[in-house]
Amino acid sequence: MPTGEILGWVAGAIVTLSFIPQLTRVFKLKSAHEISLLFTTLLLAGILIWLAYGIYFRLWPVVIWNIIGAAEAIALLYAKVKYGK
Repeated sequence: MPTGEILGWVAGAIVTLSFIPQLTRVFKLKSAHEISLLFTTLLLAGILIWLAYGIYFRLWPVVIWNIIGAAEAIALLYAKVKYGK
């Protein structure tokens, strides 16, 4: 596996896994009032664009990590709508 691809897998893992503590906290406390709806919406939009980019260029680290990231962003958006009041 080329070094650039390894970097893509490692960087994607770090960024994607960094959401887990925030998601855990939001669902554990059932509170998302401190999370910005605009941030969450823009984050999801950006992730979906990166996903399209990865699919277009067949960059599998970008595709895989952005699929996972999109699921996390959707969960955060759900939590914001449910617990953000």
